[in-house]
Amino acid sequence: MKNYIKHDPWCIIEEGFYPEYNEITESLTSLGNGRMGQRGNFEEQFSGKTLLGNYVAGVFYPDKTRVGWWKNGYPRYFAKVLNACNWIGINVDIEGETLDLATCTVSDYSRVLNMKEGILERTFVATFASGKQVRVHAQRFCSIVDDEAGAIRYSVTPLNFDGTITLTPSLDGDISNKDSNYGEKFWDEIHKETAFGEAYLEMRTKDTPFKTELFNVCTGMKIDILVNGESVDFQSKPVKSAKYVACKIELKAKANEEITLYKYAVNLASLNHALEDLLPNAKAYIARISAKGFKQMKAEHAQAWAERWAQNDIIIEGDSDSRTDAAQQGIRFNIFQLEQTYTGEDARLNIGPKGFTGEKYGGSTYWDTEAYCLPFYLATADQKVARNLLVYRHKHLQKAIENAAMLGFNNGAALYPMVTMTGEECHNEWEITFEEIHRNGAIAYAIHDYIRHTGDESYLAEYGLDVLVGIARFWAQRVNWSADKKKYVMLGITGPNEYENNVNNNWYTNYLAAWCLRYTLSAVNSLQAADSGVQPAVLGTLSEEELTKWQHIVDNMYYPYDAERQVFLQQDGFLDKELLTVEDIKEHRPINQKWSWDRILRSCFIKQADVLQGLYFFEEEFDTETIRRNFDFYEPMTVHESSLSPCVHVIQAAKLGYNEKAYEMYLRTSRLDLDDYNNDTEDGLHITSMAGTWMSVVKGFGGMRIKDGKLAFTPFLPEQWKGYSFRIGFRGQVVRVAVRPGEVEVENLSSQALSLAINGTEITVAAQATEVVKG
Repeated sequence: MKNYIKHDPWCIIEEGFYPEYNEITESLTSLGNGRMGQRGNFEEQFSGKTLLGNYVAGVFYPDKTRVGWWKNGYPRYFAKVLNACNWIGINVDIEGETLDLATCTVSDYSRVLNMKEGILERTFVATFASGKQVRVHAQRFCSIVDDEAGAIRYSVTPLNFDGTITLTPSLDGDISNKDSNYGEKFWDEIHKETAFGEAYLEMRTKDTPFKTELFNVCTGMKIDILVNGESVDFQSKPVKSAKYVACKIELKAKANEEITLYKYAVNLASLNHALEDLLPNAKAYIARISAKGFKQMKAEHAQAWAERWAQNDIIIEGDSDSRTDAAQQGIRFNIFQLEQTYTGEDARLNIGPKGFTGEKYGGSTYWDTEAYCLPFYLATADQKVARNLLVYRHKHLQKAIENAAMLGFNNGAALYPMVTMTGEECHNEWEITFEEIHRNGAIAYAIHDYIRHTGDESYLAEYGLDVLVGIARFWAQRVNWSADKKKYVMLGITGPNEYENNVNNNWYTNYLAAWCLRYTLSAVNSLQAADSGVQPAVLGTLSEEELTKWQHIVDNMYYPYDAERQVFLQQDGFLDKELLTVEDIKEHRPINQKWSWDRILRSCFIKQADVLQGLYFFEEEFDTETIRRNFDFYEPMTVHESSLSPCVHVIQAAKLGYNEKAYEMYLRTSRLDLDDYNNDTEDGLHITSMAGTWMSVVKGFGGMRIKDGKLAFTPFLPEQWKGYSFRIGFRGQVVRVAVRPGEVEVENLSSQALSLAINGTEITVAAQATEVVKG
């Protein structure tokens, strides 16, 4: 673990310059607004360790799949969210010497991400080889009010000299993805132009043989210069080269006079603008935001953040010590990054595992969205936000049917992709692409979760049943009857525990498949019985024979089980492994970096919740002692080398009364990136697992569940805290829950009375009233 980030309840603070950790800090200080995002890179030139990253939501490139041996059904390409034009660049030269923190002597350095207002700030003093010293103060943000724009305030103050300072704000499109094949670059230049203090660069993704959509992005900038807070006249010399435009500005500087450059920038994509409108719209956008000015843009941006925090903040009460600050910082950091990544305004967009913070996993959509992110947005945002996450999958249903057809399925069977941008499968590892099919079930579960939370039964008829039937048809064809077991089995599976591949009868996948069939049958019966003029067309394609087959599978699915231990087996051969615990291999951690893949696959060690993932999803179908036996068996073998693992264990440990284990796992999930637990934060943040951190507090410590259409809480208070509180949006109402020693305070912030349960006792809280439940 790295421990150089200062603990603070509202800020991510790097005090002192740590160039060896720079890529980690770049990830931690990433900014975004749902439309665009940018890693915490330096504005000025930096020749040290860095991963430049600027990303535009929905813009991707279909890079050719690289595999050693091609197999039928492999995806044609791997979709990658592209590293787009670098809009933040501001090079600084002092009479022939370039400001580069890798070559200058750096002092008084601070990089601070203010999560309360969404502002990244950096200050430092740089000493050049000549002895000249400058102080730099930079602020920037990606506006969540003007969500295709960002703004920078960059000031340079000479401390011990008079002389010429050259500032060169730029737009640089000559960039590449870290994960590109053979260093290939993905952008072609379409147009560039400069004017006084302005520049525009339009790029288009390279054409490919895959016939996917090409994207144009027009990036624009406008600058203003002040000296000691007063506007000054300045000369702007245009600079142009391949995929690059800049404005070169030379200024006579005096010691202790502050020179400030304001840079306003936009990224407009053809996803949202007609091609012919990109450039004129970019110019109009620049004119509008620069007329506002940095101060007004910043104030509007901060106010918008204040409104978000008022809805979604989790407040931890404790001693004024580093431990409490660490816990508070951790949960706010996770919420902050989730809010930066997805706003729900556009049903064409989704949530990539790295969001706008890096390129690993291609920035594409995984099952993480449905299993981990949806609950966060259900409880903290307008209902349409979560609905749009589901509509995204409905829009891709035909592609899911095509994906299944490539593997030999028919009759409208749908297999949703493991990795996607358009609904087409983009994952190129056979043991995942063909076998980690539980992702299909997560999408069906999300429909159930959404309706359970919102009460929006209309979603089934409008969108949900189409998806459920496609998924059910897939499961019905994917299982086969075992004459030996006299049961339906599922062969050649990879479960959530990716440290086992190509196994038979993964318990979680088998249970999830049977549940999907059961839930779809229930939905069909409900809609057939409904006295409604709106009936999904897919109902007419279902025969009695097909429905009977589904029920037969539900009634006769095989579930591996160990009668001696009374636990569900992760898969048929699990007990053939040498059953060790994580304590037995302390010196070998993390095994994904120290062991061969062969050794990992033969071991009992579990990457993330697998059987326990099923018991988390369907806990109401199992008694507490069953959950306890399985938790006690599997958790000691779990290495938690997936970011998605700790949160599920927090929720179950809390349910079982394992409070110390719950808190241990909470710290791991909440500070996974801040403390670089898995030595991979430099690649980007684990955005989707951050939703799991929210679940750890609300569903774990708070014990939030939905029972019989009502909210229910069974909270506990970690001994390290004096209290905590959170808000939940539920079916048009909002409730604040505060947990303190010996009491739970429930505040109904809505205009109607609300009935809910606290520790099994039902209470009714009047509108705009507060009730305190003792005990």
